[in-house]
Amino acid sequence: MEVNQFKSFVVEEQNGAFIGEIKTKNITDLPAGDLLIKVSYSSLNYKDALSASGNKGVTRNFPHTPGIDAVGVIAKSENDGFSIGDKVIVTSYDLGMNTAGGFGEYIRVPAEWTVKLPENLSMKEAMIYGTAGLTAGMSVLRLSELVKPEDGKIIVSGASGGVGALSVAILSKLGYTVIAITGKAHEKDYLMNLGANEIILRSDFENLDKRPMLKPICAGGIDTVGGVILENIIKSTTSMGAITCCGNVASPNLDLTVFPFILRGIALIGIDSQNYPMSYRRQVWNKLAKDWKPDQLSATCDEITLDALPEKIALMLQGKLKGRTVVKLAD
Repeated sequence: MEVNQFKSFVVEEQNGAFIGEIKTKNITDLPAGDLLIKVSYSSLNYKDALSASGNKGVTRNFPHTPGIDAVGVIAKSENDGFSIGDKVIVTSYDLGMNTAGGFGEYIRVPAEWTVKLPENLSMKEAMIYGTAGLTAGMSVLRLSELVKPEDGKIIVSGASGGVGALSVAILSKLGYTVIAITGKAHEKDYLMNLGANEIILRSDFENLDKRPMLKPICAGGIDTVGGVILENIIKSTTSMGAITCCGNVASPNLDLTVFPFILRGIALIGIDSQNYPMSYRRQVWNKLAKDWKPDQLSATCDEITLDALPEKIALMLQGKLKGRTVVKLAD
């Protein structure tokens, strides 16, 4: 039976404030695209929280349905590479930014944004990963090209957040010794259960010596926050080490000399999960479904429904949300 209407979490501007409510939308309201997908799960990301709060740098026009992640079943296909009934993942690109996103029961997107769900990965697991897991996977992939477990410890910043927590778990699964940086002292047990071997409090790591280079404590790092934390990771990395960076919630600025890069040969690798090439995406999703899947994957997840989104969005904007929040839209 063809569906004409569906439920969606819609953010509207009301008297200068941005309010999110569950509303009924028509399939015809969705943008053009090759694939109509019935969404089973989405997940909550920082970009979604920014969109829901009216950040025009993320979403230009309202009313709008956020949700940069979605997994579900194809309901209609105008592309020969996909068939009705295929289970698929859509993450990043423009989904949930200026294109109606995964916080609705249906999305319509271009086929080139879409990856078939790998074997050995459930739809819920795909959204426990989501863009955060894909970003963590990309970070581990690029880091592992240059730094092996036997080379030394890997430091992960923002370790209790979505990308950080999944990075800790994947690195641990691959045999790396992990140092987790967190601003939440009460999350020590959580991070140790994910596979962290050591915990450093963010306040301690921010207040290191201001010298151009510091005593090496790690062979590499995955940074999710930027700013002083990234500066100190770079300055504390041993010769021929590598650091990936994917976030700037602390700051987009770096106050550094070139000495760590020249005198120690350190590599700094940027991770752009929004427009990463599809060949890399497929490679990372297949690894996340098999050899890289953490034993503790479900421990990083809290499952909610659409009506709980406003509370979780507020907590995320306050920096009080840990791990991953998965949004269930269909049985």
